[in-house]
Amino acid sequence: MDRILRRRLLLGLSALCIAPRAARAQMPGRVYRIGYVQTATPEEQAHLTKAFDDGLRELGYVEGRNLIVERRFAWGKQERLPELAAELVRLNVEVIVTGGNPVIAAVRQSTSTIPIVMGASRDPVGAGFIASLARPGGNITGLTNEAGLEMVAKYFELLKEAVPHASRVALLLNPTPPGATNYRKAAESAAKDLGVSLQVVEARGRDEFEAAFAAMARERVDAVVVQSDPVFFTARKQVVDLATKYRLPAVFHAKEFVEIGGLMSYGGSLDYQFRRAAAYVDKILKGAKPGDLAVEQTAKIDFVINRRTAKTLGVTLPEQLLLRADQVIE
Repeated sequence: MDRILRRRLLLGLSALCIAPRAARAQMPGRVYRIGYVQTATPEEQAHLTKAFDDGLRELGYVEGRNLIVERRFAWGKQERLPELAAELVRLNVEVIVTGGNPVIAAVRQSTSTIPIVMGASRDPVGAGFIASLARPGGNITGLTNEAGLEMVAKYFELLKEAVPHASRVALLLNPTPPGATNYRKAAESAAKDLGVSLQVVEARGRDEFEAAFAAMARERVDAVVVQSDPVFFTARKQVVDLATKYRLPAVFHAKEFVEIGGLMSYGGSLDYQFRRAAAYVDKILKGAKPGDLAVEQTAKIDFVINRRTAKTLGVTLPEQLLLRADQVIE
């Protein structure tokens, strides 16, 4: 009998020890819900979405386990952005990740309380999104691939160096997002400093690109600077194909244009930025206020040249320019 009692007692004690552990194992952990909204189609944005997802994974967030990501894409239609932003706000997500000034503007109009992380932005202070890079204030933080408008002058300088005879340069501009007027003024100033005539050609969507490039041809421009804007980035193949069709040397803000046939690009690495955006999400989910998190200027600038495209366009690139490039596509 004593042996039976001792056995029951030991089994009881074992159960007491195991029970809390089993309860803890069954207790569900915190599951975060975040939003992700872009102008592009999922395919056009795939490498940036992957970079962001990889960044989250490195920080311990696994979709389906402790994370739900509500992804929304406008399929190139900017007019859909306010609707998509409002949908994420109704879902009460804890953070919304964006990329590009039109997207940031749409989300900002939908909420002043949900934290917004910019995966990419252009002159966010000048666009009125934040108070300063060091102390953004409000509910917006993240990264910028153009902290100020000095980058615009760099585009014109590189284009003039690549095409020294260029006397008339076009600026392909989307005039609708915040900061577009400042961008135009910076381009006008850069063109004046270089002694070239500037032709501003506006395009608000994909259906206006063909007419925009035809207008450049009529005006007999020698080259084109393409504004850093998600409208052009998401339809980059169309933009690059039109530049080639009209035999216009072009400079872009992202290497993705050059990888598919654009002449050259100078700007922040967008996949690097979206990976870094995950770190901002992590800090916010852990309690940091977005207004206290300094906006980061991209630490990685890519200068990429497509030499094959230069040959197609009949452009002889100076050797010094080629030597300065981070990558030359042959």
